Amino acid sequence: MGQARQTAERLQLGLTLQRHRLAAGVAQQDAANAIGRSAGRLSQVENGKGALGLDELVRLLDLYGVTSSDRETILSLGKASRRRQPRAGYLDTLPDSYLRFTDMLAAAKRIGYYEAGVMPGIVQSEPYIRALMDAASAVRSEAETAERIEFRLQSQRRVFELGNAEQIDIVFTEETLLRVVGDEAVMSQQVVYLLGLLDQHPHLEVRIVPLSVGNNPLLGGGLVSLEFENATMITFAPAVWGPSQYFDQPADTGPMRRLFAAAQDIALSPQDSRGALIRFLARST
Repeated sequence: MGQARQTAERLQLGLTLQRHRLAAGVAQQDAANAIGRSAGRLSQVENGKGALGLDELVRLLDLYGVTSSDRETILSLGKASRRRQPRAGYLDTLPDSYLRFTDMLAAAKRIGYYEAGVMPGIVQSEPYIRALMDAASAVRSEAETAERIEFRLQSQRRVFELGNAEQIDIVFTEETLLRVVGDEAVMSQQVVYLLGLLDQHPHLEVRIVPLSVGNNPLLGGGLVSLEFENATMITFAPAVWGPSQYFDQPADTGPMRRLFAAAQDIALSPQDSRGALIRFLARST
């Protein structure tokens, strides 16, 4: 059987199954044997290039010891992954959607991450994250806030320490530095943290879009592009609240990637952006 075309749903399913398999300490060959498939076929599924039947998924979930709440989500992903007809985008309405987003970030070979007015999530410092979460304290409990902070920090570690990315391109607007999140001390800590990440990770580049530059093609929105080895590009449109949408059709991902590249083109160079961060710190002291 040939490989199926990778879609956002298939990739999410594959990476979720892989995460549970590794957590359970099950070898890929043993998992494949349990469902009567070859290790190569299971590898295709884990890389988002195939789907499994309901019975096969159930047997894998039993083998991995997956709990009932996660089982329902994975079985729903399995159903979505078997869908054959093209659609404009995939709206992830299932529980723990941010965990699946992190799975994809960690698996991507190249990440493009743009935000306007806020620091992109994968380079946020802990005080900055906490300040953002505190600003939304009216809609979540203190315990949930603590869990979200810890999860975001763990996600960063997965991307920078365990992930596959060979290039991470971060672009944000100058407004991000001017808009105070928390207080001035939090902002200074955030810039110090970002400069530290740049020193530690040569494959990370940061570009800042100055306020003086007109015609920003991504003004007012966020965009993430994920490129994988020998697989379909996936683009992601972050949302302030509710489910976010993934795109995997070339008619969508191509223009979205070109918009990201256009934002890079009007931004300061990585060297000049670093200089802008250093000047921000000098003004803050």
